[in-house]
Amino acid sequence: MQAISVSDLKKTFKVKKQGAGFSGTLSSFFKPDWQDFEALRGISFDIQRGERVAFIGPNGAGKSTTIKILSGILQPTSGEVSIGGHVPWKEREKLAYDIGTVFGQRSQLWYHLPARDSFSLLASAYDVDEATFQKRIKRLTESFDIGELLDKPVRQMSLGQRMRCEIVASFIHNPRILFLDEPTVGLDVAAKSMIRNLVYESSVQEETTVLLTSHDTGDMERVCDRVILIDEGQIIIDGPVSELRSRYISKKIVSFATKEETIALDITGVKTLETAAHKIVVEVNTDAQHVEHVIQKAMEQSSLRDISVEDPPMEEVIQSIYNKKSV
Repeated sequence: MQAISVSDLKKTFKVKKQGAGFSGTLSSFFKPDWQDFEALRGISFDIQRGERVAFIGPNGAGKSTTIKILSGILQPTSGEVSIGGHVPWKEREKLAYDIGTVFGQRSQLWYHLPARDSFSLLASAYDVDEATFQKRIKRLTESFDIGELLDKPVRQMSLGQRMRCEIVASFIHNPRILFLDEPTVGLDVAAKSMIRNLVYESSVQEETTVLLTSHDTGDMERVCDRVILIDEGQIIIDGPVSELRSRYISKKIVSFATKEETIALDITGVKTLETAAHKIVVEVNTDAQHVEHVIQKAMEQSSLRDISVEDPPMEEVIQSIYNKKSV
């Protein structure tokens, strides 16, 4: 069952061109030169119910424009969108009951009120009856471990505590679709890990569809199963997260723990990244060399205590995609 359907979506903005200096500013004020800027150039994708999709790309790629159209804030220049059967910009009130939103830079909680009061106000706004609200808030409080935060004013919370409460707030009306925009921005490593795990587990339990935008590839890896990469208003990649590395990068990181103090792996396609006593870490270009051959050569020189083969960081994979696109 489709939760989100987007077909040939386009959005063009009128942008005023301004010349340099005072004369340019004066000229653009009296005789403005308007130009068309294509933020979206006919993107199409479908997201099934319960899918967790990362929607990523560089700044200015069209991510925010797309999210604003999907949530009914903007109307597209052309194209079709269906969110749970609703046309967002035509049925915003109905859509509000089906979607939840979490924006890392904006809060839906009342700053001076305890979180409990904000939750109650949101439940009333979404017509959630008292019995259902109490049952739901009890479950969410346990899942997100916010019992000690319920009676604490939001202004006194740390960023990590507030973000947990923000996500609970977005689940109050049990939305079928959740939009997450930079949900872990500014958080420390421990808080990021907690938020990612909680979003993933809640999505699985409730079959909530998740569309996540983030510059943190850790969010994408830990929460999502699929990635849509957009750049200059066009979709470049749409596929499983697990396939990105194998399709777009040809490197493996191989670590050896050796009985001998040092060994050398002077092999075509192999680059040494780190050497220490009883340890060597190399990068293998799999287009030029098989990992199995590198391991065999290491075994000829040493009795190995341990071997690990890892993929490069996801940041490197994404950068590789951008580089190939520019070429």
